[in-house]
Amino acid sequence: MKTYSETNQLAPHLTNSSTLYERDYYLWLQQTTLLLRNGQLSDLELPNLIEELEDMGKKERRSVYSNLKILLLHLLKYKYQPQKRSHSWKFTIEEHRQRIREAFEDSPSLENYCEEIFAAGKCYHDAKRLAVNETGLPSDLFPSHCPFSLEEVLAEDYIAGDDVLR
Repeated sequence: MKTYSETNQLAPHLTNSSTLYERDYYLWLQQTTLLLRNGQLSDLELPNLIEELEDMGKKERRSVYSNLKILLLHLLKYKYQPQKRSHSWKFTIEEHRQRIREAFEDSPSLENYCEEIFAAGKCYHDAKRLAVNETGLPSDLFPSHCPFSLEEVLAEDYIAGDDVLR
């Protein structure tokens, strides 16, 4: 097995290969990082680098969406299935709040994205569908619009169903 430095010694040989990105993604990442650090911009595979940077942004947005959806799902379950409340649900609520807060700390502009997707209602709609499927409760039991404000959803101390901030 080659070490990182041994791999980088091979890297100049592979720089001109337009298929390195397809053949060995990790090596392509190492090579691209090395080229950037050395200022060898003309040797970069710009289309692939641009694609990766765009994908990174999409991944961050998908993560916020996914965490918000799971958070809403568990708040709905907690509110509409009080007899089945568990520490596991509280844990999941807190875990996904933490993930969202960490995303905001790393990329504050994601807060705007979170506000947009919350206001659009699709995230709540998806969470509601999951809640219906997971709980077996009828769809009309859940409100058509999110019963929580975004502030409540993200608040550390808010637990749906308790109807108070603790």
